[in-house]
Amino acid sequence: MSDYTQRSLPFCQRLSYAVGHFLNDLCASMWFTYLLVYYHSVLGFQNTYAGVLLLVGQIADGVCTPLIGYESDQTPGCGTYGKRKTWHLVGTVSVLMSFAFIFNQCLGCDQYTPQWVSLTYFIPFIIIFQFGWAATQISHLSLIPELVSCEHAKVELTAYRYAFTVMANITVYAVAYLLFHFQTGSDEDPSLTETLGPIDIPIFRNLSLIVLGIGALSSVLFHLGTREEKREEEDDEGEEKGERRPLIPRPQAAAPVQSLLRWKCWLKQPSFYQVAFLYMSTRLIVNVSQTYISMYLTNTLMLPKKYIATIPLVMYVSGFASSFIMKPISKLIGKCMTYFVGLLLIMAFSYWVLIDDQMGDRIYGASVLLGVGSATILVMSLSMTADLIGDQTQSGAFVYGSMSFTDKVANGVAVMMIQTLHPCHSQVCCPACVWYYHYVMVIATGGVAVIAALSLCTILVWPIRIVRREFHHITLEL
Repeated sequence: MSDYTQRSLPFCQRLSYAVGHFLNDLCASMWFTYLLVYYHSVLGFQNTYAGVLLLVGQIADGVCTPLIGYESDQTPGCGTYGKRKTWHLVGTVSVLMSFAFIFNQCLGCDQYTPQWVSLTYFIPFIIIFQFGWAATQISHLSLIPELVSCEHAKVELTAYRYAFTVMANITVYAVAYLLFHFQTGSDEDPSLTETLGPIDIPIFRNLSLIVLGIGALSSVLFHLGTREEKREEEDDEGEEKGERRPLIPRPQAAAPVQSLLRWKCWLKQPSFYQVAFLYMSTRLIVNVSQTYISMYLTNTLMLPKKYIATIPLVMYVSGFASSFIMKPISKLIGKCMTYFVGLLLIMAFSYWVLIDDQMGDRIYGASVLLGVGSATILVMSLSMTADLIGDQTQSGAFVYGSMSFTDKVANGVAVMMIQTLHPCHSQVCCPACVWYYHYVMVIATGGVAVIAALSLCTILVWPIRIVRREFHHITLEL
């Protein structure tokens, strides 16, 4: 109890910490949902070029994440500013300086400018944005153990953080819907309500500026309300207690000897690859479906463009609502079976999309299946990753970093392959778009769900365990 009293936070400081990732969440929602549809359907980029931009961003994010994690641990803060908040400030400024250029026209370009020129114009802004995004994410997560010490307080801060993530996604989709609604309400031209085109450039530009304005305000609140204290003496003591701790403990209690895994040791753990493959498959389902849902709605179902705001909103709200019952269900049937239930929902969505090529407003029901299923498998895969790490927290950052890198690169490569195989080589979609995005949604959800199910089977047959140097292992009940 004393530990909790000493290193807990007042309510206002918990809120100020939670809003520190709000800018990142707002930008990430726009990045995954609207990047491809904006560059292809609005700016008229070729499919391959649009895929290259997303791939560059994913690789930049994957490379920057572990490097920034290492540097943020090693470098001191700027003056009296703590090192975590210093990196958070660097990341925030980078995002604010670059993101608005990503969802805007190439400055100085016109309709006769070659697309490769526009491509080289946007790539630096995307790299700067992904660097800033990674810096903000890593520093914000690293602040949790700096601010609080007891497990209850850490879980509480994480819960606050997730609540604002939900609010960020809802904010983006709600604002996008309002912008499309006001645009169509001011003009009776049916082309405005049905199809995306260059006339929608102001919509996405204004959406990005609104996102940056809200995110900048939240970042200011974070830096004003969050205090990161420099604890040099505690760091020295912690170093002595941790890395320089005697190999033979003092005979105060007969505690069992635990072998600590260094980052290299994880590469020899079979369960590391099992969970990594499951997590990668999960992220492929969630991110690729989120990336292509807008293309599917506008090019396959031929729905009005307002649906690219309402359907993602329905998916996210339904997924968030289902998160409240995941914990009791996982306690009742286990994590693996709960994950399998999520896969069944995603397969049901995939089958519905496959057989119903004229879905219309029934897409709302299908999107609920996808939203609940995606949220379920994502939460359960993260829980399995935490179970894999267990008490090996000294190398947990390597595990999360490795899986994050694999996830980001896999998503970028998958999108690049889909864009390269696109049957329409012109800047505008041809009739082949109708069936192409139809099967992209089927394979990206149902096809990858089958692969994830096979990966889940390996965990059921060979349960997650950490093999110790003494050739003993710990089996984790899932």
